[in-house]
Amino acid sequence: MPAIRFQSVSKTYALPHDQGAFRALDDVSFDIEEGEFFGLLGPNGAGKTTLISILAGLSRATAGQVSVHGFDVQTHFADARRQLGIVPQELVFDPFFNVRETLRIQSGYFGIARNDDWIDELLHSLGLADKAEANMRQLSGGMKRRVLVAQALVHKPPVIVLDEPTAGVDVELRQTLWQFVARLNKQGSTVLLTTHYLEEAEALCNRIAMLKKGRVIALDRTSELLRSAASNVLRFKTDANLPWSLAQHARITGRVVQLPAQDAREVEQVLAQLREAGVAVEDVEMRKADLEDVFIDLMAGEQTPLEVSR
Repeated sequence: MPAIRFQSVSKTYALPHDQGAFRALDDVSFDIEEGEFFGLLGPNGAGKTTLISILAGLSRATAGQVSVHGFDVQTHFADARRQLGIVPQELVFDPFFNVRETLRIQSGYFGIARNDDWIDELLHSLGLADKAEANMRQLSGGMKRRVLVAQALVHKPPVIVLDEPTAGVDVELRQTLWQFVARLNKQGSTVLLTTHYLEEAEALCNRIAMLKKGRVIALDRTSELLRSAASNVLRFKTDANLPWSLAQHARITGRVVQLPAQDAREVEQVLAQLREAGVAVEDVEMRKADLEDVFIDLMAGEQTPLEVSR
């Protein structure tokens, strides 16, 4: 039995003023196995948060079924929700309690009492031990994010759902969070992660699904997705504009330009075009293609063989 199962899930919203309907999710199906560290990726508006909301029971699918450890999220909501620890994108907190009180109250929602030993472990593991008696209003945004993670884990759920958990937070929190979550995953917890930090997904996730306009366009092991990409990327810096023949294939970030290049012959062809166009370059290097290269190629393209990979 999978930890999470999405079966032909669709979600349609009626548009105002009789403008028809918007389909946020379109026949999404995949399983997440127990103990997996699974990544759910896609651009803004792809349907990731909608899918998480349906999983959490906060939204109802127009069609299809979602289950957690065999419990349907609609017909057995309480059982399904007990299996889940969800860290939302938004910083939602009660300003009238301190950190320890917040975690005790969250425990009570699941019928758990006298679990201060586990709360202490969470506080220590997430760098919150010295903030235990601090009021939530006194915490920085990064510390509030840590409390949200602790709240999600306070009832020791077997499935952890992280919806953009490191958005806008400092490097220290990202490292602390991933060390702790990776430890829980090694101990058997299933983790579902949505993130825009693709280097995190590449480093952490064993398997990845990519959504585009509400549909799954890729579903495979991370290693297989990387293998499907161009084998190498040419990276350099320049202050000049690239010729259009190169610019249309380039990923440009400020002065940094990255172009796919399979072998030495393609590298020389690119450099020759740059010389002919009078484009001066510096810090030229080659690197292996990463998950961001795969992501950009899939989002820019049409239907690919990866769409039918299950």
